[in-house]
Amino acid sequence: MSDLPSDRYQGSAWTHGPLIVGVPWEPPRRLVARAAELADGLDVHLVCAFVDPSGYLAEFDAARTRTAGSIDPQPNRESLFPAAEVRSALQAVLGTPGETWSLRVLNGSVPEALARLADSTGAAAIVVGGPRYGARASFSRLLERSVSARLVRIQRRPVIVVPGLPRESRF
Repeated sequence: MSDLPSDRYQGSAWTHGPLIVGVPWEPPRRLVARAAELADGLDVHLVCAFVDPSGYLAEFDAARTRTAGSIDPQPNRESLFPAAEVRSALQAVLGTPGETWSLRVLNGSVPEALARLADSTGAAAIVVGGPRYGARASFSRLLERSVSARLVRIQRRPVIVVPGLPRESRF
């Protein structure tokens, strides 16, 4: 590659930032393990991102700059349940979060949330699982495109798709 002009790669999205892996509620071991191996090989931090599609981001303002609060004074403990389950599943494969990996919980459309996170962290790449198998998954793809297909269209950085296995074992 030394014979290629260096200006050809200026503006490239590849950085030495963290590696983002989008994880579903029941993260497949294969996806998590492959993402961890890649992050280790690149010597970068692994950010596991769980996106709750039932909640949407209403604003980007930091909490300290907001002038209004929730009308419900009680915290929504139920909304923390999926994140706790995901964290437990990830810890079974990756160990305790810390220097090598962390978990981020996001809301909204999965591809857009992963893209925002990648942009805000200067991520090197995004890793996602390939399309699921089965009749239910096929019907779901008729209604909404796969996360990997949408990410490839909206993201300038590399998107790495880890293929799944039919009836892949979950945690």
